Amino acid sequence: MSPEDTAPEDKAPTDRTGKDTAHGNPPPLDALTDVAGIRVGHAEVPGKGALSGTTVVLAPEGGAVAAVDVRGGGPGTRETDALDPRNLVQRVDAVVLTGGSAYGLDAASGVAAWLEEQGRGVRVGPDPAQVVPVVPAAALFDLGRGGDWRARPDASTGRAAVEAAAASGYGEPVAEGGVGAGTGAVAGQLKGGIGTASVRLASGVTVAALVAVNAAGSVVDPRTGVLFGEYGAGEPPAHPSPGVHAEALRRLAREREAAEAAGGGAPPFNTTIAVVATDAELVRAQAQKLAGTAHDGLARAVRPVHLLTDGDTVFTLATGRVPVPPQDPAAVNEILAAGADVLARAIVKAVRAARTVTGPGGTFPSYTDLYGGS
Repeated sequence: MSPEDTAPEDKAPTDRTGKDTAHGNPPPLDALTDVAGIRVGHAEVPGKGALSGTTVVLAPEGGAVAAVDVRGGGPGTRETDALDPRNLVQRVDAVVLTGGSAYGLDAASGVAAWLEEQGRGVRVGPDPAQVVPVVPAAALFDLGRGGDWRARPDASTGRAAVEAAAASGYGEPVAEGGVGAGTGAVAGQLKGGIGTASVRLASGVTVAALVAVNAAGSVVDPRTGVLFGEYGAGEPPAHPSPGVHAEALRRLAREREAAEAAGGGAPPFNTTIAVVATDAELVRAQAQKLAGTAHDGLARAVRPVHLLTDGDTVFTLATGRVPVPPQDPAAVNEILAAGADVLARAIVKAVRAARTVTGPGGTFPSYTDLYGGS
């Protein structure tokens, strides 16, 4: 392993709220890259009429134990069967989240080509260059949101995203909002996007999530304007004033009427896709369980979820840097619960980081535009 592939030192432990148990401080980044060795890169589809992109999560050299849980009724995925604990592949080097629906899965081909050039993948021959990179991927539906139905990610977009990840340093911040796979994402009637969050448990284990929020369901309580994911977050959520909430509802009604008058608005083909990562030493079955419990965080923050027109998919990556006592179910339970917590919070951060987009594909107001800093 080269010096540049050496991940940074582990950081001070924090409790599940994200506070440093020794100093009362939040995690350094509150991002997926707080899991040592994990890097993230984004790329957007260029050109007029484009509103889509790809995000790549790059595992440390040597890969990470991976798993997946698919619960939406209309998923667009690649290589998910390879992650079944009963099957051969043990570790993967990258996970792709992409726009473009099934077309956008082509982005994973660009990532696989880049990994092959680095000699990273499943060894299948005597020559170290004889590798087959297994690149799991999930796509969300954003076709036509920028105006051009054919402006969607391809292999070049995937390569640009993985190169951006590889060029980043370890422990760097992760861009949120309308970037990468979140470029054309929509959450109900609001603009969606990329969000990320992390927590350091008292055990020293880090659990983190990165999500592209593109939900057919709503992220906002229609009674109050509070983001669903903020309920139960440890502190009382900030309620918008009744006047601000009423005006937000009126504006959304006007946007809906305008979209219907122009031809019906956006089709309800959506999907929220995510990666939950940890530095815990999990076996594949435990990693798959983490993907499943992380869906609980999605269900807290988006209502309803897992519909026939969703493709909700959660991947997990476990780097194995922090041992977990094999005979201590409570230690694993803590990690499973944290996966749901960080995914719910990442969804909140994604919606808050998004910005209003207006174009040929419609107007998608942001939560911040409607509600300010509340």
